[in-house]
Formats: sequence, structure tokens, C-alpha cells
Amino acid sequence: MTTQTNSETITWGLDFEAATQRLKMVVLNTPLQYNQNLSNRYQCNIYLKREDLQVVRSYKLRGAYNMMSSLPQEQLQRGVVCASAGNHAQGVAFSCKQMKVKGVIFMPSSTPKQKIRQTKMFGGDSIEVKLIGDTFDDCSIAAKKFTEENDMVFVPAFDDLKIIEGQGTVGVEIFDQKKDTDYLFVPVGGGGLSAGVGSYYKQVSSKTKIIGLEPEGAPSLTKALEAGHPVTLENIDRFVDGAAIKRIGDITYPICAAVLADMHLVAEGKVCSTILQLYNEDAIVLEPAGALTIACLDDYAAQIKGKEVVCIISGGNNDIDRMPEIKERSLQYEGLKYYFLIRFAQRPGALRDFVNFVLGPHDDIARFEYFHKTNKESGPALVGIELSFKEDYKGLMERMIDYKIDFTEINKNDTLYGFLI
Repeated sequence: MTTQTNSETITWGLDFEAATQRLKMVVLNTPLQYNQNLSNRYQCNIYLKREDLQVVRSYKLRGAYNMMSSLPQEQLQRGVVCASAGNHAQGVAFSCKQMKVKGVIFMPSSTPKQKIRQTKMFGGDSIEVKLIGDTFDDCSIAAKKFTEENDMVFVPAFDDLKIIEGQGTVGVEIFDQKKDTDYLFVPVGGGGLSAGVGSYYKQVSSKTKIIGLEPEGAPSLTKALEAGHPVTLENIDRFVDGAAIKRIGDITYPICAAVLADMHLVAEGKVCSTILQLYNEDAIVLEPAGALTIACLDDYAAQIKGKEVVCIISGGNNDIDRMPEIKERSLQYEGLKYYFLIRFAQRPGALRDFVNFVLGPHDDIARFEYFHKTNKESGPALVGIELSFKEDYKGLMERMIDYKIDFTEINKNDTLYGFLI
């Protein structure tokens, strides 16, 4: 790999034209759709690269098939192994079935059931799924050990030049569909997509600013850039599962460092609000990682005004069972839902007075639980309150104090929140 930072091109030994040829009969050339609602909101032209409409509902098929189809036949015959939070697994599974290759796919135990079902559907009898570990990084260690013990071939989720090359074909399609992009927003997990798309754009459109987006709870590339090298995060929030990685790739890191104009963190709650917004306004179903590039736009509103903008929608593998959690996180992020431990006064009518005089006209009790099993009136109650307007929070707190309500706000106590909610 060589870097030429003093010119308009950066060469990493990546052949995007060859990858495009390998993939043309396998992947869909997904649409680059103009979005009127977002364009109006941010006063620019915003286009969505719809990889959620890909064969396996994410871009991950590109890298998996590109690498596997580049392997010598004698290696393929030994079978392949991968570790994935879901989307890479589906890409490998699809490739195994297409190429008639045996595959063993390791997935974290926390993987949404929908992604597990889809992986088995795409792979059929060609694959075996093993659920191991709480995070991608945990199951990756187990997968690599299994690969060595069984003399198989490991297909990395991101840290491989052929994987990066395949993911970069997303950029090839974008450029073919639209030449004049000012800002290109790319989600970052392990860095395969951002490294591939970014390095391709450095070759064909150096004026385009490539912006990488990570969830706040899993800032692996952000921390690596701060340190000047990849670092392993001790703890991550696994909610944005497609981008929740403890450590950026050793191969993807230097490429991303060279090609990204900016890195930005997005709150998980903002991601949830964006998922709901896109579903309600445009009937687009996104997984959390797929929403990162739209969730960040508020923070770039001034820069992108009047510009040509592309957001890569990386995937749409969202389990419907996650929607209650998505709504919950969104409400809390928007300042519309709060939880309290309330010790009601030991007198008749205390609860009625709370409802009549403390709650505002637009406030609702969304959850109510007494903790004392034998004498409910003597113990504290868990009360969840949903507001219609975030500005109503101030009035609610003032009335709680004025009416001398004995309360603890759970939202401000991470330990209590994790234990009770």
C-alpha cells in the first residue's frame, strides 16, 4: 500500500474496475434517489444511495463476494468462516450458496433474530450459524480460532483489501450516477465502506468531502484518530449493531485517516428519531447503522446549504421487535419521556392529586409500577411520564417541587436507569 498525499490520487492496490466486473452479475446497482423532504429541510440537494435495497438489504454482499470470488479454488474448497453482527453474515451466506461453498458463520448472541433468520435463508444448506459472545469482537475471536483449528479460510467483515475493494463499488455506482457531489456521508463501523468509497473518490473527485459517521457509544475510529493508531475500546453501546465495533481495522485505519475529511459522532437517540422520521415521511425502513448518515445532517446544516449531498443508506435489516426500544430511545433523546421514583404521601387521594395537579394538560403516565408487593401504598412507585412538548419538562419539575413530591429522577442516574428501566 502506498499513499501519495501530495497529489489528487491515493493508491492502495485497490482495483475497483475489476471488483465491479466480478460483482455485476451478483449485486444490484442500487438507486441514487433524490429526497425532496430532506432537501427542503436543509436547503440543498440530498440524494440517498439505497443500499437497503441491495439483494441482502445491505452493501456487505459486495465485499464478501469480491473477496471469496478472488480466492483460489483450492482455498474455497476448504470452506470459509466469518464473524458478523448480521449484514456481513448475510453477504457471506449468499455468496456461499451462489458459489456452492461450505460456510460457518459466527454471530454475537445479541444479534437481532431477524438478521439470524435472514442469514439462514440466504445461505440455506451451504452454511452453519454459531451464536457466540456478546459483541462482534468477542465472536470474531472465536471465529478465527475455529478457522485455524479446521483449516478453513476466514472472510473478514472489513479488514481486508478485497473486502474494501468490494465495498468501494458503492462509490463507483454513486459517481456513475452523479458526478458533482460536494459532500458524501458514509457510516463507519470497521471502516471497510468508508475506506473503499473514500479511496475511490480520492481518485475521481478529490473536491468531494467524505464525512465518516460513528455512533457515540462506539467511537472506534474517532478514538483511533485521536491516538494516531487503532485502539481497543473497553466498553461500547451495542445498539447500532452494524457499526458497534470495539476496534477499527489495522488495514482500514490508515486508509480512512487519509481519505476522510471529517469524523463525527451521532447520538443513538438521534439515530432512533431518524429511523422513525424516515419511516413516517418516506416509508423507508432503516436499521440503526443505515440511519447514521441522515441523523448527522442537523450538525452539518450550515456547511451543506446549497450543496450537492449524498448519504449512503448502508442497510435496512431492522427487526420489528426492536421498534419499542427505538421509540423509547427517541422519546428520551427528544426530551419527551422521563422516569421517576416517587414516594407518594401516605394519605388518601395522594395519587389522584398528583394526576390532577402535578401532571400538565398534555402529559401522560406511560408506565406505573409499585415496588412494595404486600403493601403498595407504603412503597415507592416507578412512574414513566411522556410529554407532548419538551418545553413542558420545566413546568412539570416546578410543580413536583411546589407540591412537595418526594421523587428521584431516574434518567439522570445511569445505575438506577440500567437496573429499573
